[in-house]
Amino acid sequence: MSTEFTEWLRSRSDEQLRALAAVRPELVTPVPAHLEGLAGRASSPSAVGRVLDRLDRFTLSVVETLTVLPSPISYGSLRSQMARALPGAADPVFRSTLKETVERLRTLALVYGPDNALAPAPGVREVLDGPAGLGPPAVEVFRHYHAERLAELIEDIAGEGGDAKSDTRGDTKEVLAELLGDQKIVGRLIEDVSPQARSALNELAWGPASGRVPNARREVRAATAQSPIEQLLSRALLGATGEETVVLPREVGLFLRDGRIHQDLSPVPPAMDGARRDRKLADRTAAGQAFTFTRAVEELCERWSADPPGVLRSGGLAVRDLKRIAALLDLPEWVAGLIIEVAHAAGLVAASGAVDGDWLPTPVYDAWRMKGTEDRWVMLAMTWLTMDRVPGVIGERDERDRLLNALHPDLRRSAAAEVRATTLGMLAAAGPGVAPTLDSVRERLAWEQPRRRGGHRDQLVEFTLREAEQIGVTGLGMLVGHGRALLPGLPGLPGGSRAGSPGELLAPLLPEPLDHVFLQADLTAVAPGPLTSELRRWLALSAEVESTGGATVYRFDERSIRRALDAGQGADEMLALLERHSTTPVPQPLSYLVTDVARRHGRMRIGTASAYVRCDDSSLLDEVMADKRSMPLRLRRLAPTVIASKSSRPALIDSLRAMGYAPAAESLDGDVIITQIDVRRTEGPPLVRSSATFNGLEADVVAAAIRAVRAGDAAHQARRVPLDAPDGQVPRSPTTATISALRDAIRQGSQVWIGYLDSQGNATSRILEPARMEGGYLTAYDETRAAVHRFALHRITGIADIV
Repeated sequence: MSTEFTEWLRSRSDEQLRALAAVRPELVTPVPAHLEGLAGRASSPSAVGRVLDRLDRFTLSVVETLTVLPSPISYGSLRSQMARALPGAADPVFRSTLKETVERLRTLALVYGPDNALAPAPGVREVLDGPAGLGPPAVEVFRHYHAERLAELIEDIAGEGGDAKSDTRGDTKEVLAELLGDQKIVGRLIEDVSPQARSALNELAWGPASGRVPNARREVRAATAQSPIEQLLSRALLGATGEETVVLPREVGLFLRDGRIHQDLSPVPPAMDGARRDRKLADRTAAGQAFTFTRAVEELCERWSADPPGVLRSGGLAVRDLKRIAALLDLPEWVAGLIIEVAHAAGLVAASGAVDGDWLPTPVYDAWRMKGTEDRWVMLAMTWLTMDRVPGVIGERDERDRLLNALHPDLRRSAAAEVRATTLGMLAAAGPGVAPTLDSVRERLAWEQPRRRGGHRDQLVEFTLREAEQIGVTGLGMLVGHGRALLPGLPGLPGGSRAGSPGELLAPLLPEPLDHVFLQADLTAVAPGPLTSELRRWLALSAEVESTGGATVYRFDERSIRRALDAGQGADEMLALLERHSTTPVPQPLSYLVTDVARRHGRMRIGTASAYVRCDDSSLLDEVMADKRSMPLRLRRLAPTVIASKSSRPALIDSLRAMGYAPAAESLDGDVIITQIDVRRTEGPPLVRSSATFNGLEADVVAAAIRAVRAGDAAHQARRVPLDAPDGQVPRSPTTATISALRDAIRQGSQVWIGYLDSQGNATSRILEPARMEGGYLTAYDETRAAVHRFALHRITGIADIV
């Protein structure tokens, strides 16, 4: 860390330091003791790398230019150098943007100094590995070469013309770097090589500056070089950095670029290309998808309440269970995986146990389903936006070739939340009515965050776009109003619309739930649109979904009616509910089905003996005992109305129902056990959600931190320097006199000269300013050490006044 950088920070105003802390809050958390500590923290590799990752391509190019050019340089030289990579050097947009960018880099403490002496902050050069695609300087490239090899290279570079005076300056890598820094010498060397060798140089000119060749450390002379690579190695136009790795020295790369550091630059981001969409149509489309997604999550939880899938030993969900829920929801498997992952991340479902457990809804689901549709969707959308799990990789394989199942622990990606927020921000930047293409979004992201490019991020961007469309954050490829409201910091809605919370914006667009169905004589009920939550739950309990689409068709059968009876419904209650919610009279076949199943339901009771069968109709039990299909149940007649069985109660119920009977479960008190569908719950782990965006520290917190740094820096600069102890014999005095003199010095605030024995028994003398004396120790400011210390009283040999 340079002293100049620390002094520059010290010269900044409080307002400028507050701006630095606002954009780089990690520098003041915790608050450093003084400005030297702040400068050291700001120039650490981790802090520099973190802020460089947030720079756009143009801003990063300014930093790269400053690191490549010798420091310090003037603002005019910087502008002239960067203008060479732009089509219009006199472009006023470029000039104004460059001025703003340099000032922003000063605010970020990545660049310091006045306009006539700009320099990159300490640590920036070390973090920027290969700025602008250039290789390292020649001094670094050839630092591992031995002296004899360096002498041979200098001799071949100098040639017969004597371009280098190696005999007077010494055969060192600095001499070689100085030769390669001469454009005339580099130009002559390139003219001497073959066209194939020049072609190889051109391929490395604009990066990457390294390549792989066999036997890269071969030692060849220019006169004996045969292959193009040997011609370049013998003239130091390439340097070997490994057994099979070569790199283009920075000086040679700048010559091949004709002095330009960047090939092309643009002070403005690329435009977002895409189709034009009607904004209102997109809002309605996204609202319909939001409604569908919310209902799909509810359907998932209801299904798992009645028939929960098991937890794999690896902690995930089996492939067959994913396929089954996809078929039940009539959705593609990747959409079903998205629904499952969002429900789990929101705490609506969780594993009931680490081993042999089930995936069950939690009490959070019961509270969630009581909310309005818009509030339920906001919870799901925010969960998707901030969760670190990536449902898109379900079905892929990890580095060990293991399948990644839904709910697998390895679906976490630390960058997922940030990429989602950034991608949606790019959609918002596309402007009203524009649905940008995937390639356009990727290109814009590459400009906004050039240091974070990679195939992994491109995959996350693709997942984000398709998942946002499925959840209802986007519609027809563009960010809609209620989706925009999820992201903090974005401006209000376009077209003069009133901005509000996501729920407020979504609510008017949602379809009105219906509380009626059409009952038909073929034992079906047709729901012409989305139903209210309670009616939909009751139909899911008492009927089977036969088809979905614009209208949902439910079919009643004996099993579904019995399921409703098991849940505590009565025949009269069911018929009354059907009459209340049907726009047509209850068909006679459906009425007969309900009354017939209810009449037979519960005539036979199942208990535990392991289990028992109790029935007031002894002839019915005679029929069961005579049935050959009951032999595996190992039934035994205990009384005319009671049969015992070795089987468990659930197994006995399932077997008798398969034989055509309709038993009901009975408690130990003889009461019918009501199987409520929503009693199967498990406690999920506490939710820990990370914020997709960090809004920084509060203004008053930043101001307090800067005040503390200023105060600490003032105290740090005002600290006293160590003093030399007086010459002469170490003071000696009686213990009583020493204690009395120390008390007087504490009371008067004066300095004293003492003799003191250290831990090794050596006699030393100290000049002290005593502060307090307690517990056999003296606390004092030691002028000879310029620090506060504690001294054992029994080791003080004597005391004397300062002359």
